[in-house]
Amino acid sequence: MPAERTSMRLIKEVLRLKFESGLSLRQIARSLHIGLGTVSLHLNRAKEAGLSWPLPGDLDDNGLEHALFPHQLAPVRSGLVEPDYAAIHKELKRKGVTKQLLWEEYKQAQGEHGYQYSQYCQRYRDWVLTLKRSMRQIHKAGDKLFID
Repeated sequence: MPAERTSMRLIKEVLRLKFESGLSLRQIARSLHIGLGTVSLHLNRAKEAGLSWPLPGDLDDNGLEHALFPHQLAPVRSGLVEPDYAAIHKELKRKGVTKQLLWEEYKQAQGEHGYQYSQYCQRYRDWVLTLKRSMRQIHKAGDKLFID
């Protein structure tokens, strides 16, 4: 999972409650204090991965994660330099700056050790998905009144 990795213990507990205890999706969601969609997602991923309960004894947390989330950001191939995604994100907020322009600068600096444009953009998009959404409002005290 992106930045906030789902605990493999939680996923194992979802599987156990479903297959060993026979609880409904709603009961599982209530007992683990997670959303119904999350329970459904984990069960669907386990089904797609061909996993059943009990899990194989030789399946550790890394193996389980790889089975359930196979399409995570691919590991860096040797020799390729990862762009500084935070710097890209910050630069894109400036007027007149484009991904194409930033990629050209990156490629010029890295040469053969840099990603091509399509991978550069895809990896940046994947990185953006890991960010937490928030809206910071800067205001002077006493200037505005906010009411809930």
